[in-house]
Amino acid sequence: MKPVVYLDHAATSWPKPPEVMKAMQIAMEEAAANPGRGSHQMAVKASRVLFETRRVLSRLFGVHNPNDVVFTHNTTEALNLAIKGLLHKGDRVVATMVEHNSVRRPLEFLKRTLGIEVEYIPVNDQGELDMLKLKAALSKRPKLVVCSHSSNLLGSILPAAEIGELAHEQGAAFLLDAAQSAGCLDLDVNAMHVDLLAFPGHKGLLGPQGTGGLYISPSIDLEPLLHGGTGSQSEEKEQPVVRPDRYEAGTPNTMGIAGLKAGVEKVLELSPQQIYKHEWGLTQRIMEGIQNIKGLRILGPERGKPRTGIVSFVSAERDSSGIAFQLDREYGIAVRAGMHCTPLAHEAADTLQTGAVRVSVGVDTSIDEVDTLIDAIEVIFDKT
Repeated sequence: MKPVVYLDHAATSWPKPPEVMKAMQIAMEEAAANPGRGSHQMAVKASRVLFETRRVLSRLFGVHNPNDVVFTHNTTEALNLAIKGLLHKGDRVVATMVEHNSVRRPLEFLKRTLGIEVEYIPVNDQGELDMLKLKAALSKRPKLVVCSHSSNLLGSILPAAEIGELAHEQGAAFLLDAAQSAGCLDLDVNAMHVDLLAFPGHKGLLGPQGTGGLYISPSIDLEPLLHGGTGSQSEEKEQPVVRPDRYEAGTPNTMGIAGLKAGVEKVLELSPQQIYKHEWGLTQRIMEGIQNIKGLRILGPERGKPRTGIVSFVSAERDSSGIAFQLDREYGIAVRAGMHCTPLAHEAADTLQTGAVRVSVGVDTSIDEVDTLIDAIEVIFDKT
């Protein structure tokens, strides 16, 4: 097997920084007890791991109170907590056509079971949101506005701060899905009018899988997704009201959260601005390298425009899954092909029937790796 050129960072970043693995090992050795469930030294160390991770995440996202950051296993769980914890029978929601299934499926579930109303605002084939239709939808006074900060298919970046401001003008809460933006775009929950921020630990924050979280504005109270032991107010039959305990029933992933802290510290050291600049430059190189290949169409924003570290493409002559399989088996290049869990975005890009090949770069991706990809694609298409 050839050495891996890993270009699937939009799914999970890899390799993880050495600091992440070291932090996880130390936590396993020194803080492996249950946080919040004991007063002995190891339990106290475990609690400190969680608090310090909340603190660095708060620094990254502009959160005033670290206890407003709750841990989940991934962005999907965070989005489910936000959506199912906030909405009730008959509520109205505005979302967009670039939403991931982690947003769309909970919304459609509540549409079927509670009768909520959902309107998806269209985007064009470059992933740009129709702001006139958004404003018209907001005039109907929805309870919640949901927005994917960056499309996991198109790489387009939505104007989150403007959407949040418009949502607040109409009295709606604003939920931002930062699955593709946390770590590479500036995020400030107050400046961007964000009430709920769902984020993964295992992507741009460079942490391990099984980590993520949700920022919950102090002005919002969600019904917990899980009910159970928290180590606090154990004599009560109801879930505690104090944060973060209210939303963190059960034993947490302390080792993973320790790794997440190290990953976030690495992001803060490099800065999201520099990470974005690096990844954007690589996407432009990929687009320049493959744009003239016959029958190949690049999705999302045109070259030179803002995008996160994603370049997706389709071929009029080749199957997307076949291209990805060939890149893997013949060239040792890891990319992803298929529907990418975002069918409405595929509809906007006219790839609902074909899927797409998605190349996604990361903080450690090199120019040599990108050039290896370009050369491999040129050879594959020349063979046709």
